[in-house]
Amino acid sequence: MDINLEYYKIFYYVAGSQSITLAAEQLTISQPAVSQAVKHLEQALSCPLFVRTTKGVRLTKEGEMLYSYVQRGYETILSGERKLSEMLNLEQGEICIGASDMTLKYFLLPYLEEFHERYPGIRVTVTNAPTPETIRHLCDGRIDFGIVSTPVEKRASLKCIPVKEIRDVFVAGRKFEYLKERMLGYEELMKLPVMCLEGNTSTRTYVEQFLASKQVTIRPEFELATSDMLIQFAVRNLGIASVVRNFAEEHLTEGDLFELRFLEEIPARTFCIVANERIPLSAAAATLMNVLVQGTSQ
Repeated sequence: MDINLEYYKIFYYVAGSQSITLAAEQLTISQPAVSQAVKHLEQALSCPLFVRTTKGVRLTKEGEMLYSYVQRGYETILSGERKLSEMLNLEQGEICIGASDMTLKYFLLPYLEEFHERYPGIRVTVTNAPTPETIRHLCDGRIDFGIVSTPVEKRASLKCIPVKEIRDVFVAGRKFEYLKERMLGYEELMKLPVMCLEGNTSTRTYVEQFLASKQVTIRPEFELATSDMLIQFAVRNLGIASVVRNFAEEHLTEGDLFELRFLEEIPARTFCIVANERIPLSAAAATLMNVLVQGTSQ
């Protein structure tokens, strides 16, 4: 049946109020328009839905059966509209973000704290993974956006917004203090026990590409899952750790690690917000992204 759904809406209000007059007031339309809609619906369904009484109307048996379905359907629509309004007004919703240990700890965390205080009804899930895996999650639609460290593989649909500069360094503990005052060439790393992140990370890729441009290839003494583990190994003098400087800041200040100096610094890179331009962001995700972008531009 090709029946105007507006008729069912009017039927819902008439049945609920048991009055043509009250339904017209609730819908802010004229009583004749309500009566006409009910008449059209009854004609389309080939049965009477209401019995007119001195006090208004009451449902027929057929009308009662139909109303039991229309009521559930229409009230589900109303509930959906309320939920949508709450999402658009950031009263509730869900965001899924991709981030590595590094981007979470040294960029994202304070912004998440601020966002949660402002919008406590929004649930934020963080998928913790290295940059290449975060990019895959983004392209598959499993996350709304990601916070990654460059280099990032270029893709047509990928939008990257730089938000923070970072720098890769080599740090070591007291056992290697004989290197402290020296200005080194990167080729000297080939003779030292270097420690790196495991292979599938943007940090490992970036540092190795830079060293390769200097004709330097390293064979790590240890390959570890996280930068925090690299720092702990370096503090215990198990080798020279390749890390982003932020991870070593506290230990460099306290003096149980020092930064090796080289004739040329490894060029700085950045943390970036990455989004898939083919997938529109929810109101909550777009708001959080704006918080991140505006926070870094101040």
